[in-house]
Amino acid sequence: MQKILVTTDFSANSKAGLRFAIQLASQHKYELTFFHSYYLVKPTAWSDATFQSHKKVETKKIQDQLNNFVDAVYKSMNIIPRNSKCIIINSVFVDANIREYAAQNKFNYICISTRGAGKLKKMFGTNTSNLINQSDVPVIAVPSSYRSKKITNILYASDLTRLEKELKQVVDFAKPIKARVELLHFMSPLEIITDSKIIETAVKKFSKYDIKLHLENPNHIETLITNIESAIKKSKPSMVIMFTQQNRTFFEKLFQSSKSAEYSFNAKVPVLVFNKI
Repeated sequence: MQKILVTTDFSANSKAGLRFAIQLASQHKYELTFFHSYYLVKPTAWSDATFQSHKKVETKKIQDQLNNFVDAVYKSMNIIPRNSKCIIINSVFVDANIREYAAQNKFNYICISTRGAGKLKKMFGTNTSNLINQSDVPVIAVPSSYRSKKITNILYASDLTRLEKELKQVVDFAKPIKARVELLHFMSPLEIITDSKIIETAVKKFSKYDIKLHLENPNHIETLITNIESAIKKSKPSMVIMFTQQNRTFFEKLFQSSKSAEYSFNAKVPVLVFNKI
């Protein structure tokens, strides 16, 4: 059974990630682990025994808070919890804590809510963008405005690099939940013929699965993200799948941010991001 690590900070915004993961699990058998990262600081004046006693009490409070938080979301969706558990881990670095737990316990996906970010956060990163740019485990970023609904169609935004491998990952995700796949690619005048042949060859390998091709000439005045957002408005997908290139230098990350991470800041629908390598 595939496993999803669903993160929360107990905020109202974070409920969106829980709602999406619970909806996903209602369409296919996923094991959900609801995860909260917390940090307790030991006052310098306290003895080890005093701090350990305090830590025991506070840890139980946080665990109960997570259990109640998750139960409330399930009840709001009229869904009975199955194959789920709640975990809290103490760490000063939230995104590193999430990444390490997901990797060590072999999760298939990390699910996290996102609510946008200002310019400084976009430059230096939020928990969501840090996960997208650094996690070996694929990340599902869910906008805080998300409300639960059946996942029926997926828009896969592709640059055609390693298309066959990526398309297999997309189909492997979409098939169990019986979601349609639409492959979106923005063409340049010089690559139209080549692109069509590459796409047709790759799609034939998945001929038993319904994949709709969406080749579009971009508006060159607008950014790639704006073009993708325009395509989303037309297609109205349940979610988007993108692939990101993680092995970039610090300056490349600073001045040429990952398109998938950039999209996650202002996402209108959930986006699943795989690592290209």
